Amino acid sequence: MAKCILIADDNDIVRTIIRFFLETKGFAICGEAVDGVDAVEKAKQLKPDLIVLDVAMPRMNGVEAASVLKAMMPNVPIVWFTMYQELVGHSLTAAVGVDAVLSKPDGVGSLVECVQGLIG
Repeated sequence: MAKCILIADDNDIVRTIIRFFLETKGFAICGEAVDGVDAVEKAKQLKPDLIVLDVAMPRMNGVEAASVLKAMMPNVPIVWFTMYQELVGHSLTAAVGVDAVLSKPDGVGSLVECVQGLIG
């Protein structure tokens, strides 16, 4: 059975691109969320094996969402895939419990490799 991934990004084009590349590598996308609140609600319902979060999202940003999600499901890896990698320090990443921080400008290929390393 394919590993289930939840994608949370407020940009539908970014979600579609992430979905396409992960599905081509055999991963199942169990859901998509448009913001942090949506991500938390969907994670409760879908119980994903991994969560990809943008950092800059409306209603609840990726930092707040990751904190809530790690408290709810501490063993589920979380990857921040963001335009603001340089602003997210190692201390914040460690404090929140995020497993990886990747830069969107580095491309989806780096995200796919990271996901394969975490749950592949």
